[in-house]
Amino acid sequence: MKKNIALVAGGYSGEYVISVKSAAVIETHLDSNIYNVYKIVITRDSWTYTTSGGQAIAVDKNDFSLTIEGKKVTFDAVFIGIHGTPGEDGRLQGYFEMLGIPFTSCGMVTSALTFNKGFCNKVVAALNVVNVSKSVHIFRDQPYDTKAILQELKLPVFVKPAEGGSSIGMSKVNTAGELPAAIDKAFKEDVQILIEEFVKGREITCGLYRSEGKFTVLPLTEIISSKEFFDYEAKYTPGMSKEVTPAEAPEEVAALIRQTAQELYNRLNCQGIVRMDFIWEEAGKRLFFLEANTMPGQSENSIVPQMVRAAGKTLQEFYGTLIEDCLKRF
Repeated sequence: MKKNIALVAGGYSGEYVISVKSAAVIETHLDSNIYNVYKIVITRDSWTYTTSGGQAIAVDKNDFSLTIEGKKVTFDAVFIGIHGTPGEDGRLQGYFEMLGIPFTSCGMVTSALTFNKGFCNKVVAALNVVNVSKSVHIFRDQPYDTKAILQELKLPVFVKPAEGGSSIGMSKVNTAGELPAAIDKAFKEDVQILIEEFVKGREITCGLYRSEGKFTVLPLTEIISSKEFFDYEAKYTPGMSKEVTPAEAPEEVAALIRQTAQELYNRLNCQGIVRMDFIWEEAGKRLFFLEANTMPGQSENSIVPQMVRAAGKTLQEFYGTLIEDCLKRF
């Protein structure tokens, strides 16, 4: 008997469009012989499934069900395809945990922690398994002093929303005079922001997941941006960045990244596919943590699908593994 899978897409943030693209790829590659897939688009105004005939059906949020032609549809599992709030920050995870419905991503606490770059950095630094760039975490409703910030940090610095993805609202600041405008830009996206010292090096990311107690570590990817950093334009404009998979890194560096990614995955209590982003500082031979992305992009040109293909796997196999693993976990 086929399993009913809810594929949630959309969300409340500036990453809505990217989320919809990710969900379209996931839907295409879920095995229709095994799963009945219901794509549910979540916005601030509605949670809606649209039938093949164009009828929009609202989700009953009391139990996350649909009623289609008089028949109630409940779900065996949820494939979360939302980047940003509420699908990446623990809100939907908490809702599904309360309802007892299996889902494909990290749990509520881990999702909330990793989504906030400022708090996640503090936790990762305390684990003492990888270097973390020095940073200052500030809040819109609390006073801050740019001079004091620059006394604590060395230029250049990155200014970014603490909660957000796709590099929206992010700036690289090279001079003291650029900092106030960068802070204002980030505060337009979030009520709290992270200001962290720039680390010069190679950006290398590691995608991994665990199934039946065993890790699958996908081939590493090195991100080489034609711009000063890997911003929204560089991420989503063809030709603006080069993503090399497998990364052309010395084996000792690649091994360190794979080992560190697995250690962080375990220590942060991750589940499902996670992409751990790092900077390899060649001058100091040091590895720095950038972020743990618990809802990595799944559009055709996104990094994780590239990794999956480089590993000799199909997206159908990959997504099926994520669903079956979450069913076993719950």
